[in-house]
Amino acid sequence: MPAPLRLRLDGDALVHNWRQLDRMSGAAACGAAVKANGYGLGSTEVARRLAAAGCRDFFVATWAEAQALAPLGLTLSVLHGVRAEDMEAARGGFARPVLNTEAQVVRWRGAGGGACDVMVDTGMNRLGVSAEAIAGGLLDGLTIETLMSHLACADEDSAMNEAQRQRFAALRGMTAARRLSLANSAGIGLGEDYAFDLTRPGLALYGGVPRAKMGGLIRQVVYPQAQILQRRCVRMGEAVGYNATWIAPGETEVAIINLGYADGYRRAFSGVGAARHDDVVLPELGRVSMDLVAIDVSACPHLAEGDWLEIDYALPAASQASGVSQYELLTGWGRRAERLWR
Repeated sequence: MPAPLRLRLDGDALVHNWRQLDRMSGAAACGAAVKANGYGLGSTEVARRLAAAGCRDFFVATWAEAQALAPLGLTLSVLHGVRAEDMEAARGGFARPVLNTEAQVVRWRGAGGGACDVMVDTGMNRLGVSAEAIAGGLLDGLTIETLMSHLACADEDSAMNEAQRQRFAALRGMTAARRLSLANSAGIGLGEDYAFDLTRPGLALYGGVPRAKMGGLIRQVVYPQAQILQRRCVRMGEAVGYNATWIAPGETEVAIINLGYADGYRRAFSGVGAARHDDVVLPELGRVSMDLVAIDVSACPHLAEGDWLEIDYALPAASQASGVSQYELLTGWGRRAERLWR
């Protein structure tokens, strides 16, 4: 059945963003993080488009995510490594594990080794083996494609960025790794010194802007659209929505659209969100509820039941308005929204 809620996804903008990030990566190769189902857009469609554009390295979080992409024949790395429960899948050879702990290194050796990637912690204290363990010979003899680390504060002007870069640079030549990789989307924006041999953008591929200076380079990819279920006239003094948080200051034409927090349109947009029609901005009214949102359509007298409205969802502005991170705004879209690529 055709859904009354859809995400219009701009494939040309996705490819444009990857090419911009590839250019900013300088001599380094530019990969793509397609974890979390391609940041909510659909990992298969995202990866297929980026591979056609020239991307050769793809990163997922889990083996289930890698298995879903295996039919595409891509070079895949599984960021969460390899648990005992993952070994059967890992032996299938369709992806490399990113080894994160000494136990994972031992497990991988015990299974016969093979090509792998390794994450080293340079100060984030999330995943990764220590530089001291590497110096002690932990990785000796492993066939390592990429040694990687992750920046904790790349979206800020923090001294920690340079500290992590220096710690990571000091590891060059200490392992058999063919490549080094540090920069995510924001890390690419820090400059080519952070690119090393391979960058791993995620957010910026999908229209997010992690550093202000990247804003003019990155295009919006996701355009949510919702169908009008009812149009009604609300008289002056009447309320709209839960808890009557919006009272009509005058006679107001209101459209109720098929959208709500169960779809991923957060309650944080209550009173601050907006829709658009033919470039006319239409304010959101009252509380966002589970399945419905009220929009002031007084400026568009021709809009009627069954028509579609585009939700204002340029990620930097939407994040600033709602206080919700760009990452959450992307990955939070639910299954009820139909994904339509162009």
